[in-house]
Amino acid sequence: MKNEVQLITYANRLGGANLRDLKKTLSEPLEGLFSSVHILPFFFPMDGADTGFDPIDHGRVDPDLGTWDDIRSLSRDMDITVDLIVNHISIESDQFKDYRNKGDASEYAGLFTRFDDIFPQGATERELNSIYRPRLGLPFTKMIIRGEPRLLWTTFTGTQVDINLHSRQGWEYLENIVSIFANHGISIVRLDAVGYAYKKRGTSCFMVPETFGYINELSRMIKARGMEVLVEIHSHYRQQMAIARQVDWVYDFALPPLILHALFKGTFRYLRKWLEISPRNAITVLDTHDGIGVIDVGPDVINGERHEGLLPESEISELVDTIHLRSDNLSRQATGVAAANLDLYQVNSTFFDALGGNCREYLMARALQFFAPGIPQVYYVGLLAGENDLNLLRKTNNGRDINRRFFTEAEVLLSLKKPVVRGLVELIRLRNTHPAFQGEFSMPATKHEHELVIRWQQSHEWAELVADLSTGQFAITHTHNGQMKTITANMLLQEGLSVVE
Repeated sequence: MKNEVQLITYANRLGGANLRDLKKTLSEPLEGLFSSVHILPFFFPMDGADTGFDPIDHGRVDPDLGTWDDIRSLSRDMDITVDLIVNHISIESDQFKDYRNKGDASEYAGLFTRFDDIFPQGATERELNSIYRPRLGLPFTKMIIRGEPRLLWTTFTGTQVDINLHSRQGWEYLENIVSIFANHGISIVRLDAVGYAYKKRGTSCFMVPETFGYINELSRMIKARGMEVLVEIHSHYRQQMAIARQVDWVYDFALPPLILHALFKGTFRYLRKWLEISPRNAITVLDTHDGIGVIDVGPDVINGERHEGLLPESEISELVDTIHLRSDNLSRQATGVAAANLDLYQVNSTFFDALGGNCREYLMARALQFFAPGIPQVYYVGLLAGENDLNLLRKTNNGRDINRRFFTEAEVLLSLKKPVVRGLVELIRLRNTHPAFQGEFSMPATKHEHELVIRWQQSHEWAELVADLSTGQFAITHTHNGQMKTITANMLLQEGLSVVE
């Protein structure tokens, strides 16, 4: 993966309705801005109950979006990241329909995880209560299989049946999809929901020690076909650091809440501590299609031992309340019991609205992200400083949809004219082109917690960010054609000013 800013987007929500429209957007109004794009699930159907993460056919491009030829065409111009949905498959898939009709006689009988596979002698109340799930309730759904009621494991929803990776059929299913990816120009494979894949009696069935073995096996499968591996897991920071030692890339999901906390509370104390130890092979984010995670900075019990988080629990609660306040309570309407997709570990809001639409704070947050160790990823809504989409939320009652706006071509062009977006584009161009970011990271000491200095240097080329929360100002000073150049928030917000040229 190139050490440049990556875009993450849906195929049909950034300036058009399909993959060809996306290519046009990337090659025209966004020309030269991204060398890598993560296209969120474009498999059939892309508009299911879980917005593409519940595939009926994981190896087929939704015909409303295009074909694998369109993906290959995009891959000639940039690196493509796609999702391998490790944990589950739709009940509308051909494989599950065959199992439902034929039962144990089906060739796919071993593909699905049944209650009896993990609890052949039944389960105690304590064992059931120990299972971790991102929604309320137990992860089982009663279904009629060849005329008989059976309990199937359904971690996320009753329409998504978990794949049994204790079986040969489970691994063959995933290996087939990985081969399809490799044959169509994919560069990076993201392991989606892999933390739930290993089920073991008497555990939480989430990120148990054996999960790391699954991640290793999947990584070998993917890397053997010439692709890189990105692991997507919301969990305690110690587990993220452990995973980072095993794979090519992990997400820095702790960064968004830590940056928000710094801006809200006026201290870099916790952010600085994290940046000192955070994985260097990270994909850094502020916003994603899933919302703003808070579990990533909270405490957890790992192997029976409690570990404190990156933020005190009381400050996490205050952080969430402040996001609701700053977003004029729109995020509250999309989070928790207020929306259909009850999420226990995130706040649903655009990052721009989480800051109350404060343009200077938003650009400071992006500057901090771009200077943090790792490769920055920008979500398409965040790229355009998008606001919470209350209309889409009301239409679907899916809390995450508040941050999944459909941008028409005209709306993209209009958004790119906003000063805050123009400023962000300038920061992206600087991060993409300055040689210092290929060098060494450091954080010189400061006298106060409200100040943070981050420096990158390669040979005689360097770039330094100085942020001051007491004034709400930041400045980036960097080498430029043998001289020094300084960029401030005020400069970035000026109409028509290029700070990179």
